[in-house]
Amino acid sequence: MSFGTAFSSALSGLTAASKASELVSSNIANATTPGYGRRALMLAAQSTGTNGQGVKIVSINRAEDRPLLSDRRLAQSAQGDAQTRLGFLTRLQTLMGTPDQAGSLNGRAAAFGSALTEAISHPESDARLGAVASTAKALASGLAAIGTDIQTARTRADEQIASQVQQLNSALARASKLNAQIQTGLGAGQDTSSLQDQRQQIIDQIAQIVPLREVAQNDGMISLYTTGGAVLLDLRPSVFGFTPTTAISAQMTLQSGGLSGLSLNGIATPTAEGGSFLLGGTLAANFALRDDLAVSAQAQIDAVARDLVERFQSSSVDSTRAAGDAGLFTDAGNRFSAANEVGLAQRLTLNRRVDLGQGGALWRLRDGLGATTPGPPGASALLATLNAALTGSRQTVSGAFSPGQRSFLVLTGDLLSTTAAKTIAAQGEATFASARLETFTSQEAQAGVDTDFEMQSLLQVEQSYTANAKVLKAVGDMMQTLLDM
Repeated sequence: MSFGTAFSSALSGLTAASKASELVSSNIANATTPGYGRRALMLAAQSTGTNGQGVKIVSINRAEDRPLLSDRRLAQSAQGDAQTRLGFLTRLQTLMGTPDQAGSLNGRAAAFGSALTEAISHPESDARLGAVASTAKALASGLAAIGTDIQTARTRADEQIASQVQQLNSALARASKLNAQIQTGLGAGQDTSSLQDQRQQIIDQIAQIVPLREVAQNDGMISLYTTGGAVLLDLRPSVFGFTPTTAISAQMTLQSGGLSGLSLNGIATPTAEGGSFLLGGTLAANFALRDDLAVSAQAQIDAVARDLVERFQSSSVDSTRAAGDAGLFTDAGNRFSAANEVGLAQRLTLNRRVDLGQGGALWRLRDGLGATTPGPPGASALLATLNAALTGSRQTVSGAFSPGQRSFLVLTGDLLSTTAAKTIAAQGEATFASARLETFTSQEAQAGVDTDFEMQSLLQVEQSYTANAKVLKAVGDMMQTLLDM
């Protein structure tokens, strides 16, 4: 072996050892960095003709378990979907409360019933009549508060949709740009690992919003598709379209045209279950919240409000009222019409004729809403009729409640039970989704950077570096000896 060959071989070994040391250090430093793929140096013997010339760096490989990565992303989407739905139902259950809570919907109904019962025994007592009015008003305000919060949740969901559409468009554009940079870099023989890390981080962000599949291309580029088959990224990124709504009312729906739908590359795309290709991520969950879950919740709370109004609106309850007058509970001060049920809970008020805050008189609870002068203070017939209307069994005609007649207190209890059952089911789905995501995340971490292995590799690199350095020193010493002769 000539001095030149020995020198070239040792120098190439030092170069390879230096690069390997750099990669090992990077692996250790980024062991917990999301989206980081372990680097490994690929080496091959370098030769000129039949003469060895040391070692050459063939490539830098970035480790990636694509099947595991795909499973983790799908689990990530499912977890985002489940948590979004659970958040709404948990909030709704908290607003309605539990039967043992005085401020719950069921508790307010029970308090109203108790106040009526006590007023029957002492109809002359302004304090008892005042309790009837205040508990009735509290019941109406409780229903209104729940309905208002439901619409607030829909508005927040609409805002989230707008934000996520913007994030999607931005992320897809960045992923497309990185695609082009990686393709160019690989064509020029450059290390594109850091660009691939950035691209993976961006795709992970997209996967939280929309469930997707990644397909690798031969030139280092990737294509993205939703699990439903829609193209997100191919030669160019897809563009989502959505127009946010400032404030949402109960009457505003996607079907009526009051709310914006979703478009993909200018084409309207379904968002409801059964026809959407986006199901499984936070974007679809927010559409479900805005257009299904919250709408159903509003329908049920409106059905409860309607049941309450109609119990006291019948002419048989209070004969002093003129035809067409509202009963004890009103639709924003007016008589309720079944055609205007949507949003009734938010408009529900106590009749101003018995509301002291609106100039009403408490004695009308005892003598009739249409009475012009107080009657005998000991009369309790009307109060007993009001109590019978509240506790009597009747069929709820809307809100998708189960068939059967029930009192108003039982109806509110059924509403709380239904909401609690939905929340428990959502909690189970969210727990399963979180556990599944945690499992795949743990497996991905185990398949990532092993710091113990990297430290062992660093020792081997150090030994290689030392050996090549000694060869260089020996060659230098030999050449110096020859020069000194």
